[in-house]
Amino acid sequence: MSWPDKTPPSAGEKRSIGAGVFRRCEGCGETVTADDLAASFEVCPRCGHHHKLSAAGFRALLCDEGALEAWDEHLVPDDPLRFSDGRSYKDRVAAAQKKTGAREGIQIGKASLGGRPIGYGAFVFAFMGGSMGSVVGEKITRLFERAAEEELPVLLLSASGGARMQEGILSLMQMAKSVAALERFRQRRLPFLSVLLHPTTGGVAASFAFLGDVNIAEPKALIGFAGPRVIENTIRQTLPPGFQRAEFLLEHGMIDAIVPRLEMKQTIGLLLDHLQDGRAARTPR
Repeated sequence: MSWPDKTPPSAGEKRSIGAGVFRRCEGCGETVTADDLAASFEVCPRCGHHHKLSAAGFRALLCDEGALEAWDEHLVPDDPLRFSDGRSYKDRVAAAQKKTGAREGIQIGKASLGGRPIGYGAFVFAFMGGSMGSVVGEKITRLFERAAEEELPVLLLSASGGARMQEGILSLMQMAKSVAALERFRQRRLPFLSVLLHPTTGGVAASFAFLGDVNIAEPKALIGFAGPRVIENTIRQTLPPGFQRAEFLLEHGMIDAIVPRLEMKQTIGLLLDHLQDGRAARTPR
């Protein structure tokens, strides 16, 4: 019996796999192929840990055929304060636009979920941490206003570090502005579903993110105003385990449900069915 000839690799020869083929799961520590994670929308197929998913990924997950009729894409940030922290605000915005392909830290528009038309908004966390400046606040305001005009329910996905410091008080004013638009939207008795992703903090958490008819969070998402470390340093006390995680907030009545990412579209569809049917039953004919 003869064995096929083999040429053993030399001692100095190395065989490598292209970068990005495998990834280490942050939940279980196991190695998972990047393709498997992408196919499951960044949810580990072994332990169910939710890794960060881009705004484009959520659009593909939730919107029918991943389609979005974008609204107000012409709006771009200005630099009214001529802010610089060693690098000009304009340069930071330009770098974020080049990195993400987005013009600002939120995308809004009209989409369809399970065949039902909706007003849709999703923060782009990769764009300066999803921070809320004047344009982000304006686009959220327009999302509620246009959805009210077209009688569309609103689905808004938040992932943000809070107000954009480079715009100072102008960014803080967006909290009141967006909430005022939401209150006008409510007068039309249309559903607003708020989805809190990891992380949802600062002025976004302190304004519209907790004001949904139903507030949904992803498992283990960090949600709160200031970060745990800042709070501990301020009050000089140790915070309880899991503080500001979605599970802690659900236990204390701050959110209504924790929904795994792969069940989110179905759950949101059911909620919209109930809320829209309820509205139809209450509306005089």
